[in-house]
Amino acid sequence: MTETPTEHRAKIAEARNVLGEVISRARYANEPTILVNRGKEAAVIVSHPFYEQAKRDRALIELLKRRAEEGQAGDTADARIKGEALYVALVSAERELDD
Repeated sequence: MTETPTEHRAKIAEARNVLGEVISRARYANEPTILVNRGKEAAVIVSHPFYEQAKRDRALIELLKRRAEEGQAGDTADARIKGEALYVALVSAERELDD
């Protein structure tokens, strides 16, 4: 299991004053900064490799969801069973992350 990186929080106006530091933390220490606007989380500054991996992970999850849907609607019982198993695994993983 991977270690959760340190997360920083800053109001946008404050982060603007130390933007170089915020970027360095993201880039070199892999520590994201959550930007807050009027008390609400507005954006996150992360390293470029982290961002690229997040995009890839999201695309992979979407592909697996499509494959599960296609499998559930498959022509054979075997395809439907495999599609259902994939769907159940995805839903279970999402619930585990939400807990």
